[in-house]
Amino acid sequence: MSAPAGRPDRILIVILSVVACLVLAALAAVFFRGQPEPLDEGTPAGVVQRYAAAVLDGDETTAAGYLADRSRRQCGPAERPARSGLRVTLVSTTERADSADVRVAITVSNGAGPFGSQEYETEDVFDLVKVGGRWLVETAPWQLTICPAPAVRP
Repeated sequence: MSAPAGRPDRILIVILSVVACLVLAALAAVFFRGQPEPLDEGTPAGVVQRYAAAVLDGDETTAAGYLADRSRRQCGPAERPARSGLRVTLVSTTERADSADVRVAITVSNGAGPFGSQEYETEDVFDLVKVGGRWLVETAPWQLTICPAPAVRP
């Protein structure tokens, strides 16, 4: 006895359809995942998220709004590090009454070589202080440090 001729083809079509649906779902998850949810701006992690996003976007005016006065005074002439290819990921937050430490992982991608892009990752810490009930960045990792131009006064 032999199996009906049409039956194995139907099973193969069902299996291929399931695989195709799984591939489409995976692609949709990758391409449509969007930006991470913004954290509460009243938290140290939320301030670091907004500060880092502004620095990476090249918006130093917005980033400077998250800096403590002490940070502005410590600036000096320095070469600005390249910020393309940087990715910042929250690792942990330690919050105290008037200060906080936000530990981040900074991933740096350096171009595309013959074997793919070269990446390395380091961990560093943002130090924040609470001033007037608002969290401000006191020190940032060197890759994300800015020195805003001082305000010109007549």
